[in-house]
Amino acid sequence: MGVVLAGGRSSRMGRDKALLHWQGRPLLEHQCATLLAAGVDDVRISGARAHPLAIPDRHPQRGPLGGLSSVVDALGDVALLIVPVDMPRLTPALLARLRTAEACAACVHFADHVLPMRLRVDAETRAALDALMAADDDRARSLRALRQRVGAHALPLSAAETAQLRDCNTQADWDEVQP
Repeated sequence: MGVVLAGGRSSRMGRDKALLHWQGRPLLEHQCATLLAAGVDDVRISGARAHPLAIPDRHPQRGPLGGLSSVVDALGDVALLIVPVDMPRLTPALLARLRTAEACAACVHFADHVLPMRLRVDAETRAALDALMAADDDRARSLRALRQRVGAHALPLSAAETAQLRDCNTQADWDEVQP
């Protein structure tokens, strides 16, 4: 199952990143299509959106981990391939490499990057998510912390692959990734 994290406020961008146009369509649609082309069977969108694939965020203002927690609650035990909405250069080939990588760890990601990630959701992962969501400290609630709790395997990246993992948080970032 593919998941696009699209629940943020886009405050640094100044407008909804999911609606920015990339290659002739909204970035949200582009990311969903990229996941499907990478071989996932289905896609869901994390965030409060008027979209048939959306899973509403039950933990607003709790960051990507809050959105992921809502997705896990809705979908149960499943393998997830998770991408952020604001990483337009991701290719199906790179995501397919992540999806099919042989690793025993619950979480597989690329070296030095939190996202995208493959996450095996099971009782241990749900328990780790619940514990992190219950933390009083906002800094404790992160995808990086989840990765540490459930165990992770980092895949190496070439320089060309690393360029695909550029996220766009500001207008300047967005301008830099334009073809």
